[in-house]
Parts: sequence; C-alpha cells; structure tokens
Amino acid sequence: MEILIQASQLLLSLSILVILHEAGHFIPAKLFKTRVEKFYLFFDPWFSLFKFKKGETEYGIGWLPSGGYVKIAGMIDESMDKEQMKKPAEPWEFRSKPAWQRLIIMLGGVTVNVILGILIYIMVMFVWGREYMAPENMTYGVYADSTAQSFGFQSGDKVIAVGGKEVKKFSEVQINILLEDDKTVTIDRKGQILDLEMPMETVSKMLESQRPFLQIAVQPTLGSVAKGSNAEKAGLIEGDLITEVEGVPVLYWRDLIAQIKKNESREVNIAILRNGQTEELKVQVSEQGTIGVDVLDMDKQLSFSNETYTFSQSIPEGFREAYNKFDSYLKQMKLMFTPETGAYKSMGGFITIGKAFSTTWDWERFWNFTAFLSIILAIMNILPIPALDGGHVMFLLYEIIVGKPAPEKFMEYAQIAGIVILLSLMLFANGNDILKLFN
Repeated sequence: MEILIQASQLLLSLSILVILHEAGHFIPAKLFKTRVEKFYLFFDPWFSLFKFKKGETEYGIGWLPSGGYVKIAGMIDESMDKEQMKKPAEPWEFRSKPAWQRLIIMLGGVTVNVILGILIYIMVMFVWGREYMAPENMTYGVYADSTAQSFGFQSGDKVIAVGGKEVKKFSEVQINILLEDDKTVTIDRKGQILDLEMPMETVSKMLESQRPFLQIAVQPTLGSVAKGSNAEKAGLIEGDLITEVEGVPVLYWRDLIAQIKKNESREVNIAILRNGQTEELKVQVSEQGTIGVDVLDMDKQLSFSNETYTFSQSIPEGFREAYNKFDSYLKQMKLMFTPETGAYKSMGGFITIGKAFSTTWDWERFWNFTAFLSIILAIMNILPIPALDGGHVMFLLYEIIVGKPAPEKFMEYAQIAGIVILLSLMLFANGNDILKLFN
C-alpha cells in the first residue's frame, strides 16, 4: 500500500510538471502562429493510451511515463521526421520563424519550470510555513551511527557550524557537509568546542550509507506498546523509559534497537524508569529481534521551531527557497561529475524519486518535493545536450551569433547523439535503483 501511495504521488507530480513544461513550449508556439502537431503527456512509441484531435493538434497520453513532448512542425527533434524537413519550408513551420521567436519557444518550458517552482514554494510558505529542528533545541544532541563515528562524531554531540557557518537548521548539516568545499564541522561535546575535519572520503561514505549518518537523538521512551506483544505480556506500558538491556545502558532509542536485536530469540532483563521509580522486567525477544514497542514521537520529546508567514512575507521566502534548491542541485551535479567522490554511484531513477515522497498522502511534503523536481527539470533541460531544450538553445544562439543556422545534417546527427546520451543516463540511473534493491 505504501509503495502504491508513493507511486501515485510520483505519477501526479510528474504529470503536473510535464504538462506545464510542454505548455511552456506550446503557448509561445501558438502565439507566433507555429503549427503544433502533437501535445503528449508521456511518450507514445507504437501506441498511446488516449488521444483526440482538436484543430491541427493531436492531444494524448502515452504509455511510457518518462516525460512528454510537443511536436512542432518544421523542427528537428526526437521524432526525427526527415521527410518533412526535405520539403520547402512553410510559413507556419518552426524553421520559418525568426531566431528570436524560436529561442522564446525553446526557453518556454524551462521558464515555466522555474516560475512554477517559485510559485509552489511561495504557497507552501504561506499555507504551512516552515518547521525545523534548531540545534539548540536538540536536548540529546545527535545520534552518530558507525559511519559518523568513523568521522569522529559521538552520540550526544551538538553541531554548531559547518565550514565556519552557523547551523540554524539541523536538516542543513549533512547537506552542507556533503556539498560545501569547507567540510570542517564545529561541535559542542559536553561543553567542549571541537573542530572535526571531514576527509575527502566523507562524501563517498555518506552516499554509500544511503541514509543520514547523523540523526536527531531521542530517549528510549515508549510511545506505544503493541497489543498482544511480548512487551505487553512483560508489563511494559506507554511512557516507560528503558535504561538498560541485560545490564548494558541504553541512552538513545537507536541503542535500544541495537541491544534488542543482539538478543533475538532470548529472554532479556530490561530496566525501566516509571513514575520516577526504577523497575526490572523480563521480556522475550522475537526471532526478528523485536519486542513490540515504538518510540515516543519526536515532537513530544523535543521542541520544533515553527515559522509562519503572511502572503507578502511568503513571496521573498519562496524566492529564497527556490534559489537555495537551485544552488544545492548545481553543487550536487558538480559532485556527480567529480569521479573521486564516487557520487555517480548514488545516481537514482524513478524508484529513488518515488521514495522521496511520503508513504502517507502528505500534501505539504508532496508540494515541497514537486517544487524541487520543477527546479531540477529546469536545470536538466537547459543543459547543452542535443535532444534537450538546452541543445536547441545552443544551436539557436549559434545561428544568432554566426548569422546562419547550423547544417541540418549536423543537427540530425547531434540529435541522435543526444538521444543516446539521455537513454544511457536513464538506463544507468534506473539500473542503479534496481541494483540497490538487491543490496
């Protein structure tokens, strides 16, 4: 069910983004009286799921959910309609229009993606505001897993700054370590201020772990006890604070999980703190290494900061958030093209994107991620790769500067090369996703 919810959100998000992106090409094309032969959500090799014709344009939905397209008459694109290009140019064709009009048509999709991303962020800020965990509110500091410990972190540390810049939101810590050139992390360890120098292999280790190596630490206080579970049979109740498992102190929830797992299929002695009194209970651990308890919600243990905005305040905040995401993604791309970081190994396709959505229908998270995807699509589409909008823009700029278009044969071959590059990237990214499923 969770996978279905994530897949539904992915499909809806992509549908919104693709339709509006292609509308960004369609509208200026129509304004400049250029014939648009097809307007498709998703690709339709061999057949389409749905289609109808209105005027000169066929509208439809393809069966391959990996994008969409508008087919503009007289344009060398992924359709590779060579027969049409052999005929004399008609006044309603793309190739007959002035270079500046063609440039506007080609930039339309990217422009819409940028504007859409900004508008969504503005509305998210206005409707939901911004909730975050400030480092000063992290009573128990961070929980450091084995990867974090190899970098010098300890559970209970409080992160103060990364690269000399004060940390205001905990969510910024790991992304800043990953993306910023200066990876010096300043921490507060029981009142002692220390600097941890992150080595180059930090990036590859962070990406390989596929999960945050620093997490917000919470106490092993029980938020729920499953009915009929071994924990309930042993007498554990909601609100109990577990302090020891088999004589081993557990300070954090993750410590409790690890200790319980170590004792699978055994009866263990558990020390708890209940109403200020210490008690000891015997609990049978299942073969799966569980006892049937869940942690008290984080927002009941710690205080989150909440910022709300009026509509006028949300406008600059929306612009600021879009800019930050734009900057962040460019830095991520830089990592991808730096082989020594190994970042390319973490490249993911549709499965990775789908997992970024919530397993429940969370509209705030949905629109936040849709806005981010819109920014990503803008960046990806403006890359100077033939078959992408950026490739067409590159050829148009050449035409404007030189005074004549690039040779059609060259553009055809470049288009084919661009398609091969894009298909290779898609296969690599989605192949990585499949491999991760078996690791």
